[in-house]
Amino acid sequence: MAENISQRYELRLRAHPRMLADIRRAVGARLRLWECEELISAAGMCVTELLSNVHKHAASPECVLTLERLPHGIRAAVSDFEAALPVVKEPDFLSESGRGMFLLSKTAHEWGTDLTPAGKTVWFTLRAESVEP
Repeated sequence: MAENISQRYELRLRAHPRMLADIRRAVGARLRLWECEELISAAGMCVTELLSNVHKHAASPECVLTLERLPHGIRAAVSDFEAALPVVKEPDFLSESGRGMFLLSKTAHEWGTDLTPAGKTVWFTLRAESVEP
C-alpha cells in the first residue's frame, strides 16, 4: 500500500435510505484503495445497517462515518447524537425489519458501542483473511 494514502477516512452526512448506495460505493472505493477488496461486501452491509439505525431511531439524521485501516483489516464507526444504544434481537425472519444488528453481530469480528458526550458511537471491525494479524 502506498505510504501517502491516509489510513483514516471520515464522512459527515445525514443518514437517509436514498444515500445508502452512494455511501456503500464510497466505502468500497476506500477499501479498494487500502487493498481490502475482500471486505467490501461485509463492510457495506454493516455500514448500511448502522446508518439505517440512525435514520430510524435517532432524533437527528446528522452523523459521522469513520473508516480506519488496521494492520489486520478495518474498523468502521458511526457516531450520532442519540444516547440510546442499539439492541441485538433474535431475528423474526417473517418481519420486514429488526434483523440488522443481529446480522452485523454475526458478520463483524468485533463490534461495540461507546457513549460520547454528544451521543454514541457504534463500531465494528472486519479482519482480512489474507493479512496476518
